[in-house]
Amino acid sequence: MKLSYRASELPFQYPFTISNGRTKTHQPALLVALQLGPFIGYGEAPAIAYYHVTVPDMMEKLESKRNMVEKFALTDPERYWHYLHHLFPHDPFLVSALDMACWDLYGKMKGQPIYRLWDSEWTNTPVTDYTIGIDTIDTMVAKMKAKPWPVYKIKLGTTEDIAIVAALRKHTDAVLRIDANAGWTTEEAMAKIPQLAQLGVEFIEQPLDKDNWDGMKILFNASPLPLFADESCVSEQDVKRCYQHFHGINIKLTKCSGLTPARRMITQARELGMQVMMGSMNESTLGSAAIAQFLPQLDHVDMDGPLLLSEDIATGLQFEAGKVTITHEPGLGINLKA
Repeated sequence: MKLSYRASELPFQYPFTISNGRTKTHQPALLVALQLGPFIGYGEAPAIAYYHVTVPDMMEKLESKRNMVEKFALTDPERYWHYLHHLFPHDPFLVSALDMACWDLYGKMKGQPIYRLWDSEWTNTPVTDYTIGIDTIDTMVAKMKAKPWPVYKIKLGTTEDIAIVAALRKHTDAVLRIDANAGWTTEEAMAKIPQLAQLGVEFIEQPLDKDNWDGMKILFNASPLPLFADESCVSEQDVKRCYQHFHGINIKLTKCSGLTPARRMITQARELGMQVMMGSMNESTLGSAAIAQFLPQLDHVDMDGPLLLSEDIATGLQFEAGKVTITHEPGLGINLKA
């Protein structure tokens, strides 16, 4: 295989803020390509500061092992993931980009979209939410009004959380989901969750710090709303630990190191009777197309990256009132823009 890669930095439509005051105006990402004969597969890994991942660092590591990445004889993407996992044992974001590119390449070689390679049928696909980042209440309401949508994901973790949701609820009957991004204490969560339930919230994502397992056990037994793990469920080893602390898990391809382990995480969660959500890390259409391949297997999805960005690097996805449409072309079914 022949490897190529480059950096991308796409602007957000609005400054994107989550709990603890973390704000960004652009999403940097690493784009990779694997070519075998006439076929080229593409992958994307967004760089996330609070995971200490940068594009220059990923590029340096990739270049240092270029020959080993290229020399693998591709017969099966799962075998390639295991090879990459050992080649870059501490770099799940980088492995995810290469794993994504490999699946895209493999699907093109086989002439099938990836979801069909997994024996999935394009039925019962959930709609994606649209995220409203933390801002002043008036601005959050304005953002929501500017994007009529059936399901909103509201970022919380402020002293005005209940006032924010109450204000939003005055202007919409849409489904509201809450993502606290580990921004609450156990006591805050115990006080806020019943009030959010009264405001018609559907579920809560990552209410407490990722290591606050004792607090999550208390919430799990008391919460009137389902609780989903995000920061507490990074890799496949975390799924079992989340059992009876959360009602479901939110899988991020970049964090778990790719499509290959994400499939195993879904299997584990289903065996434990847990719900499965897949989330976005503000990927462009390229990375979001990889999330789309899982839609028939999911209960919920948050893949609004292309909707939050004001520029994109690829085409191949359509969003209409939350419904995601793909091309059903081989691999990821996307085309990179010039």
